[in-house]
Amino acid sequence: MSSTQVRTLPTTPKSQLPSLNANIRKVAVTMPGYQAQFLEFDQKRPLAAIIQDICASWTLNDASKFALQISDSSKNNTYITERNRHEIQNGAVLSLSPSPAQTAQSIICKLSQGSNKTLSEEKLDGLRQLVSLAPDSTFAVEFINKNGLPIIIAIVTDGTFKKEPLQLTLRSFVALMDHGIVSWDILEPEFVKRVADCVNVGSNNLDVVCLQASLEILESVVLHSTGKQNVVEQSVTSQNIIPHLESINLEVQKNAIALINALFMKADVQKRKKIADSLQSKHVRTTILTHVIRLQNIGTAMAHQLYVLQVLLLNLHEERMKAPVDPHDQVIMKEIEELRRTAFEIEVDPNMNAVRRSQSAARDFKKLGFENQANPAEDFVKVPSSLLALDCMLYFAKNHGENYVKMVLENSTRADEHDVPFVKASMYLTKMICEILKIGEQPDDTGSTYYPMFFASEKPLEEFYCIVVQLLNKTWREMRATIADFPKVLEVVKEQVTRVLVLQPSSFESFRTKVFTLTYSDILKLLENERKIKEEFESQTRPVVELRKKLVPDIQSVVRQQRLNYLMEGTCFPKYHCRNGRIKDKFWFWRLSPNLKSLHYGDCSESDHPKLEDLPSKLPVVDIQRLVTGKDCPHVGGRGVVRRGNQGSRLAFSIVTEAEEDQICFIAGAEYEYDMWCDGLNALLGNEMGSGRVEQDMEMLLSMEIKIRLLDTEGLQIPADPPPLPPEPDNFNFAYMNLL
Repeated sequence: MSSTQVRTLPTTPKSQLPSLNANIRKVAVTMPGYQAQFLEFDQKRPLAAIIQDICASWTLNDASKFALQISDSSKNNTYITERNRHEIQNGAVLSLSPSPAQTAQSIICKLSQGSNKTLSEEKLDGLRQLVSLAPDSTFAVEFINKNGLPIIIAIVTDGTFKKEPLQLTLRSFVALMDHGIVSWDILEPEFVKRVADCVNVGSNNLDVVCLQASLEILESVVLHSTGKQNVVEQSVTSQNIIPHLESINLEVQKNAIALINALFMKADVQKRKKIADSLQSKHVRTTILTHVIRLQNIGTAMAHQLYVLQVLLLNLHEERMKAPVDPHDQVIMKEIEELRRTAFEIEVDPNMNAVRRSQSAARDFKKLGFENQANPAEDFVKVPSSLLALDCMLYFAKNHGENYVKMVLENSTRADEHDVPFVKASMYLTKMICEILKIGEQPDDTGSTYYPMFFASEKPLEEFYCIVVQLLNKTWREMRATIADFPKVLEVVKEQVTRVLVLQPSSFESFRTKVFTLTYSDILKLLENERKIKEEFESQTRPVVELRKKLVPDIQSVVRQQRLNYLMEGTCFPKYHCRNGRIKDKFWFWRLSPNLKSLHYGDCSESDHPKLEDLPSKLPVVDIQRLVTGKDCPHVGGRGVVRRGNQGSRLAFSIVTEAEEDQICFIAGAEYEYDMWCDGLNALLGNEMGSGRVEQDMEMLLSMEIKIRLLDTEGLQIPADPPPLPPEPDNFNFAYMNLL
């Protein structure tokens, strides 16, 4: 047996096998022509030493020419290195094969035989080997370092190979470049054009594998190369890519949209608008909706590409959103006048003088919601996104004229304080829409939220605005809002819109139906329910539970003091005798002294509220033996007194003094009064306050106090458990350092 850890194991029942060390993996190693070895693979030993022992067992010379691979289809025969050896599990089957350097050199020799115009069986075998090994980074480094990549590029550039050889070559190239070892700038225009030919080929001659790889290559060239973007733009147009969106292959569709996105992202402003025009044509929108969104199970990768495309299309409005407003611009004045003319169907009267015409215009601009009626363009200077808002208002007036006129005229008939300022509302509403849709922000690398309805219209942002501005008008009515409530109305509308967008409505009609169904009262109920759920969850977390326990004594003290304060304020009671019952038309007033030593009382009229010094009698608290309530009171039940079961019996209580036969009887005027006096007397006697109102008050005050304490944590996730305490130091000598 070798002195090393690598050895052949005898066949032993599992029950008799020794326990495995944490660093030992039981594996099998195979090699064509040799009997398999069953080994203990020690993760702490150098990999080269293990390979040396395996080669020795098979009497193979020069172990440096061999390497281990994981024989697993999911891992694509990955070479085992010091970086990935931890992935080996018990029961794994490894294969001993030529090292990456040896294999790379062998493949290069096969690919280099003959010219690129001839396809030998050996060259085809080399391509098949390459496509299976290219995803492995260890092999890719060796292949590229041995100048194998120019051979692949030359095969593609020559353009002789078709079908399977071209498939293998393109797939190998994509896999090799995915490792990021070399720059995409190594490619020449001729290579890019040859790849583009695979995309531009007619639909009847499509090779799906070649097409998929070609789309991926062109996307990477656009995104990652310097100066090659123009070559791709000249070789492939969006019109050539769009037919591939009708493919039944999801990967082809995804790569087609990814290439469009790449061209879109890297294009200048004019080219972007040209691409957008072609994408927003009815034919293309129908293709995306029909063949991509509605008939496919959208995966994460496709959802991301649709999200990126949506962001790029919406960001075309960024220029108008950020453009400064010139209040003297005649184009803006003309568009404002168009809004006025459409709303009020104005016809120019040649007999009207300039003063009357100006007065009429000012009146109309006020109805439209302009603050500056003399020069309404000044209003657009104050609010960001104003030019975009003006575009949206004009679209609303021209394309939904009936709803536009109805909204303006409806608000013209309301009182000024209840009028929706249409122009002001539109400016702030457009700003809000830009924030919701994140217009002006670059696509997030992990984003995948897209809205199918935005692919269903040539002017998605404007259509979106038209629905939201009508929603604002509806919500304004439901809230019975005034001008002072304008910010609150905007918040409610934002809540309505964002909640419906989460449902990803398929069309603007569906969005309109859902958002109009979600009323103001529904929003209030949803927010209240969410608040309760959040509070209930937070109240059960360990930190909050411990905080609650800590606060209970203080809150109990507050409730106790509130009861005693009530007794100090005093109460007028109808006078009762413990045996004879109610004393007709007689009342007495009871109140607790500020020092809590005695209860002062005296006769009074029903409406009197005497001061403490005006009450002649007092009962020392130390003389009170106990408190009796309800049916146990002497004035409840029997002849001539309060009958059991009626309201008075439930509100009855008695103070029992040392002379038990002389109890002091009371009937409270209301349940609140009864609870306050019973709790207060029990607090004086050192008993537990037992009314249900104590629990309610405790819960309310605890909840309020916890909310106040947690204000600084608003928006933060409270952990279910506190962080672990660090271990104690070896000594506490540092406590005396400042004393030295």
